[in-house]
Amino acid sequence: MTQEVILPVPVLVVEDEGIIQQRLLKILTELGYKPDELIFTNNVCESIQVVDTQPISLALVDLGLPDGSGIQVIEKIRSLESNTMILVVSAWSTQESLFSAIKAGATGYVLKERDDAEVLLSIRSILRGGAPIDPFIAREILKQISEAEEPAQEQTAAEGPEQSILTSREREILDLVAQGLSNREIAEQLFVSRYTVESHIKHIYRKLAVTKRTKAVSTARSMGIL
Repeated sequence: MTQEVILPVPVLVVEDEGIIQQRLLKILTELGYKPDELIFTNNVCESIQVVDTQPISLALVDLGLPDGSGIQVIEKIRSLESNTMILVVSAWSTQESLFSAIKAGATGYVLKERDDAEVLLSIRSILRGGAPIDPFIAREILKQISEAEEPAQEQTAAEGPEQSILTSREREILDLVAQGLSNREIAEQLFVSRYTVESHIKHIYRKLAVTKRTKAVSTARSMGIL
């Protein structure tokens, strides 16, 4: 007879995009969670209010939120609950974002562009006491370690402060936008889902302070990003 697994509750899901909320709801339901065991929030303020009023066993946290960073939510949770399991589910794929999240108290980090099965595996790993790190970020860190002989200052100077505004993935997507590709065409070319592309573009708009594709391209070109 198989012993029933007791899932830690409640679960806080910090995510402002409705399509991603529905995706995470589906994944958590597949794991065995019931809707009334899940709390969804859209921003930092709502999340902190929830954390202040009740203990959280598991949190899935996005970093790019309308009123701030998910790092603030992670720090708040960790200041109140040392045993809470925290998995970052974000479109941000930089070493800096990973280190900031881990330093704040995150247990693991997975990119939104991963398929449902991979995100589910990351959550399961967290529940089993693991600390999953997205393979893409892990490879980037290992690559940087292997190239440690190259002076960091040269790399920073070559990239420039303007280019560092966007992640390498965001610059890649913006370049395809500049070529006239649609979100669907970009998704097919990069072998990711359409909502992943839309999520990246949303972050690009925020960082460049624009609301249109054409304006994003022209602004990026004026800043030397493209």
